Amino acid sequence: MLISIDPTMLKSFLPPPRWQFPVMITIAIFVGLALFTFKVSNAPSYLSDKPETCVNCHIMAPQYATWKHSSHREWTTCNDCHVPQDNVFNTYYFKAKDGLRHATVFTMRAEPEVIFIKDEGAEVVHQNCIRCHHQQITDSKLGAGVANHTAHTQDRKCWECHREVPHGRVNSISSTPNARVPLPESPVPDWLKKYTK
Repeated sequence: MLISIDPTMLKSFLPPPRWQFPVMITIAIFVGLALFTFKVSNAPSYLSDKPETCVNCHIMAPQYATWKHSSHREWTTCNDCHVPQDNVFNTYYFKAKDGLRHATVFTMRAEPEVIFIKDEGAEVVHQNCIRCHHQQITDSKLGAGVANHTAHTQDRKCWECHREVPHGRVNSISSTPNARVPLPESPVPDWLKKYTK
């Protein structure tokens, strides 16, 4: 069964002829601003798994620098730990939701001096620790040879014991003041840079 669309119904959504040009200009301005924001915010980079993306916001420099000097840099990216890995839909839903929250906080300059992970993010990190280190958690040799091994692997977050992994005790941007991190490329086009000089 095909659904037919009445052309008169479509015309009812169009503005009167004298308003069509101003409406088109207004829509073009909003589309242009949206595309400009998309470009300036380096939004396409957030679809990747590159750790350098995390330092698009300078406040994440300590986290990047401490990860870069940890053993985890050989095996993981930021997303491997901080984003759910159970399915692609959940991965991108979480990235979008968390990314929009981060973008809002950083745009409004409301970020705290000391960054703490939210409960939902902590649970994701904990599940990813278990996913990668499942063999160490369930190893019967460790269970037999390490006092209270089984008890210590239940009902607690991994970092309650492994406090230094992978970010050390870093809490703020002032804790690693001279951290060397890759600077994001300027989103300003070359022609505009030349024009403004």
